[in-house]
Amino acid sequence: MKKTFALTHEKIAPARLVDAIKHEVRKYLKRERAKALPSGVDFWDFACKLGADAATSKSLHLAELNGALDQAEKDQWPQCYIEIVAKPGHRNPKS
Repeated sequence: MKKTFALTHEKIAPARLVDAIKHEVRKYLKRERAKALPSGVDFWDFACKLGADAATSKSLHLAELNGALDQAEKDQWPQCYIEIVAKPGHRNPKS
């Protein structure tokens, strides 16, 4: 998913917009995780980026995405760019 979301709207509060974005991200993750895994893969991992636009987006961990969206709302960004790409993940064996 590579998408730019508006964080301002004339009738909708920014907090509700951020909630809607989080909901859409969760739906996307659920849909991607339901896809069949290739052979030799343990789970779906995700490469995430978030920024004001595609050129200034920074890589972050999936668990940090909600916090970064909240920070974007506090900083009153007019829009935010989110990129989430599924990739195969392999578990590290415990020693």
